[in-house]
Amino acid sequence: MANPVMNAFDESIALEGKPMTINGTVNKSFLLFGILLLTACYSWGLIAAGLTDKASMLMGAGSIIGFILALIICFTRKALHILTPIYAACEGLLLGGVSAVYNGEYSGIVFQAIIVTIITLASMLIMYKSKMIQATPTFKKVIFTATLSVALIYLIQFIASFFGRGIPQIFTNSNIGILFSVIVSLIAAFNLIVDFDFIEKGEANLLPEKYEWYGAFGLMVTLVWLYLEILRLLAKSRSRN
Repeated sequence: MANPVMNAFDESIALEGKPMTINGTVNKSFLLFGILLLTACYSWGLIAAGLTDKASMLMGAGSIIGFILALIICFTRKALHILTPIYAACEGLLLGGVSAVYNGEYSGIVFQAIIVTIITLASMLIMYKSKMIQATPTFKKVIFTATLSVALIYLIQFIASFFGRGIPQIFTNSNIGILFSVIVSLIAAFNLIVDFDFIEKGEANLLPEKYEWYGAFGLMVTLVWLYLEILRLLAKSRSRN
């Protein structure tokens, strides 16, 4: 599997009770994004009101709690109907604050990033449904390797930042930095194909209904990642003007 979230998927799971459906997953996705939007607006509002200390505290708490919940969700897949909404709320607190900071520096950039993200989502869905791109085992392995490579790069950058260091070029607005953001955005976009495949096969394989939450969670993780990468790409481009 490519998306690390979906990598925990076990295709040997037998049906328990009601089966997973695509419609059910879509409905739960809307619910999770609704929760995310509410908390994102709250943290954005705090920064707009000048309450940056409170916003920073909530963003920090959201990122830490969200990371812990993501691990629990991925590796236990228990109480998904409770944990995934809480995760969405935590993710929203972080996302709203980050978006507010970017928008404060580059007016209108958040709206642009949202539009590009929606267009990318629609494009990937069309290509998947038309079978222009298929989630073959080879495709999944390539995207999985690429995703882990990106995660490793970000981890190295995060650790290096504590020592006043960083990976040269790729996090700047140089040509190399912009190319890096384009590549990472494409990797995030192709992870959507893996998400769609999981949801479709989950219905076909009659997975338990709780996996609708898991599919919605995976889709949300990918879209948030894609949005953030597009936001960084736009910021790099606009900073050169």
